Amino acid sequence: MGQDKKLLILGGGYADIPLIKAAKGLGFYVITSGNRADDLGHQYSDQCCLEDFSDPQAMLALARALQVDAVCACCNDFSALSAAYVAEQMGLPGHDSYQTAQTIHHKDRYRNFAAEHDVPSPRAEGFSSFEAAHDKLKQFQFPVIIKPVDLTGGKGISTVKYHEDPTPALKVAFDRSRIKRIVVEEFIDGTRHGLSTFIVDGRVAFHFDDDEHYYLNPYMVSAASTPGNTGPEAISALCKTAEKIASLLSLKTGIFHIQYILRDGTPIIIEICRRAPGDLYTQFVHLASGVDYPSFIVRSAAGQDCSDLVQKPAKGYFTRHCVMSSRTGKVSDVVFDRSIENNIISEFMWWKPGDLIEDFLTQKLGIVFLQFDSMDEMLNKTQRMHSLIRVALT
Repeated sequence: MGQDKKLLILGGGYADIPLIKAAKGLGFYVITSGNRADDLGHQYSDQCCLEDFSDPQAMLALARALQVDAVCACCNDFSALSAAYVAEQMGLPGHDSYQTAQTIHHKDRYRNFAAEHDVPSPRAEGFSSFEAAHDKLKQFQFPVIIKPVDLTGGKGISTVKYHEDPTPALKVAFDRSRIKRIVVEEFIDGTRHGLSTFIVDGRVAFHFDDDEHYYLNPYMVSAASTPGNTGPEAISALCKTAEKIASLLSLKTGIFHIQYILRDGTPIIIEICRRAPGDLYTQFVHLASGVDYPSFIVRSAAGQDCSDLVQKPAKGYFTRHCVMSSRTGKVSDVVFDRSIENNIISEFMWWKPGDLIEDFLTQKLGIVFLQFDSMDEMLNKTQRMHSLIRVALT
């Protein structure tokens, strides 16, 4: 393929760097976008055109002006929606219809779909008005989780117990939602996990499982380790569910990522998406399994053949860790404990001395990949990683 083929990645953050590099490796002339000129991914692309990737019309105008041959979502649901819209309007391959993308990436629409088709998910209901949600809450079994339908990464999410006033949680969710819709769902107790599947012609050709780990923010994944602790029966059930959804929605070849809670051995799906997960997860898959996940995601988005993808298990015990602070302050250093020096296989840091930590619940300073000799060592060190990789503040 010559450099005459243009691919627009609707984004350009640090999490998108594996996709950008993969696209260039496939021979594309790569254009990145987004609102922030200082996003780290732009330095890896051939061209940067700043536009709001959450605005489908703006993305369509840009794609037409650039006369692109393909579009690829970044690690963001808004980007996935815009990419589906652009592909549909321009007749580009590799993407579901815009309506299907909305069913998958808007939590209220997905919950309705899941209930209609017996997909194992929490009991939930969507609302477009504060009053309706407030009045209906008493019919739920508490505690409940209240979420904006269109955000990820724990943004705008609250848990409300029976004796608590739900008003603040409802207001936060409605205020944060761009389309002013929320979902209320039952709280599911259990362990939290991810399963990244790749659909080829309606079948799961590859899957990668992980255990999710959380730090101070109970709604945002701060680390993932593989192999996960979910048994093969639950993984098989989830793969069959992915294929069921692929059949019902006529999903195109590509990534189908699942977050789920394991309760008494039964997986209950919390979220799904059709774009690469953030925080360099695709690089995590590549390091652990040897499968060039970023390239397959780009190839599928461009409508290319992915029939050569085959299942490969993790080649050992691996963790992807997000470096985060325990409080606000100015960063002076990131200190690595000597006990993990031999475990580190790769890292990508963007912090600088003097950086201000204003929101320690969401701010990240870098990503570290580690490999271990055993499951026990992986789990023991991963659970303590925020003390083993410590952010020093002044």
